[in-house]
Amino acid sequence: MDLHHITAFLAVAEELHFGRAAARLHMAQPPLSRTIQQLERRLGTTLFDRTTRTVRLTPQGQALLEPARRIVESFAYAERAVAYAGRGEIGRVAIGFAGPSSHSLISALAQTVRRVQPGIELALSSTLYGGEALSRLSQGDLDLAIVRYDSTSPAMQSRVVRVNHYVIVVSESHPLAERESVRMDELADEHWILLEASRGSSLRETTLQKANDAGFAPTIAQQAPDTWTIMALVAAGVGITLTIDTAFANVTTTGLSVIPLDQGREVAVSRLVWRADDDSPALRRVLELSENALPTPEGYAD
Repeated sequence: MDLHHITAFLAVAEELHFGRAAARLHMAQPPLSRTIQQLERRLGTTLFDRTTRTVRLTPQGQALLEPARRIVESFAYAERAVAYAGRGEIGRVAIGFAGPSSHSLISALAQTVRRVQPGIELALSSTLYGGEALSRLSQGDLDLAIVRYDSTSPAMQSRVVRVNHYVIVVSESHPLAERESVRMDELADEHWILLEASRGSSLRETTLQKANDAGFAPTIAQQAPDTWTIMALVAAGVGITLTIDTAFANVTTTGLSVIPLDQGREVAVSRLVWRADDDSPALRRVLELSENALPTPEGYAD
C-alpha cells in the first residue's frame, strides 16, 4: 500500500465522486479508478459502493478513513521536518560547560534560542571542565562547548564571549580577607584547594602555573569535584583557591572573601568552541543566534 493509493482513497472518500476526485488530484478518472481497485485488491475488501449516480464508503472504507488521514499527515510532517532541519529550524545541539562561571552565558543563549528558534533543542551537559569538554567536542559527543582557553586546535573554531579576571578566595576569617589585592608570591605558605586533576580544569592548570612562576609549589590540602564543594571547603578554613570573578559571583558567598589577584588584573577569556568541519544547520543557526545572545567583548574579536 503506497502513499499514492492512500491519497487517491482520501480524495474519493472526501469528494464521494470519482470525477471531482480526479480533478482534485490533477489526473484522469480511469487511472484513479484503477488505483482504487489496486488498493481494494491489496486490502482484500471493497472500500466504496458505486452506482451510476452515487459513491458511498463501505464500513471497511469508513474504518480506513481516519488512519489514512493520519498517514498523510505523518508524511507531510516528515517532509516539513526534513525541510526545517535543512534550514536549521529544528534539530538538537549538545553543549558542554563547566560550573557556575558559565551559567549566565548558557542562560542567555538558551533564552534566545527558545524565543527565536523553539524547534532547536539545546542538550546541556554541566560540570564539563575545559579538557574534558574539548575532548568530547573532538569526539563528536558535543556540538558546542564553553571553555576558558587562550587558543584551541586548528580543528576547532571559537569566539570569545566573556572576559573574566583571576581572584583568590579565602575564608572571611583569613588574615588576607580584608586585602584589596594580593600577589601570587604572597601565597607560597598557604594551603590550596584545587579541582581534581581528572576533571581537566584550566583553573587547576593556571593555579599550578602561576605558583611555579611565583617560585613555589603549592601545598594541596584538598581536591574537590566541583566549584561548589571548593567554596564550602574554603569557607570552612581548609584552604584557599584561585578562581575567576564570574565563578565566585554565581555561588553562595557566605563565609568567603574574594581578593583580586594583583598581576595587572590578568584576564581569562571564555570561548564558545565548535568543530570547524561541523556543517549541521541547527548548529549554524545557534551560532548565528549566539552573536546577539553572547556578543564578543570589544577588542577580543579573533
